[in-house]
Amino acid sequence: MRNDSVSNPRPAIAVVVGLLVALAVITPLAWLINTRDWGILVMFVVPFAVWGLIWLGRHLADWAGVGPPP
Repeated sequence: MRNDSVSNPRPAIAVVVGLLVALAVITPLAWLINTRDWGILVMFVVPFAVWGLIWLGRHLADWAGVGPPP
């Protein structure tokens, strides 16, 4: 007898991939903004990074086969 949540690992994989990518993108941006004199210029990149993470999250949700919350 298999559990239904175990039979489809795609949602869990999508969450892990999304979190790893978000960590890999946000951490260097925050470090640069905080530690460099020219880091304030990086703030112009942040909206595009957030947009890219939202885009990735939507595509990962489609790949995982989960819809929007009710």
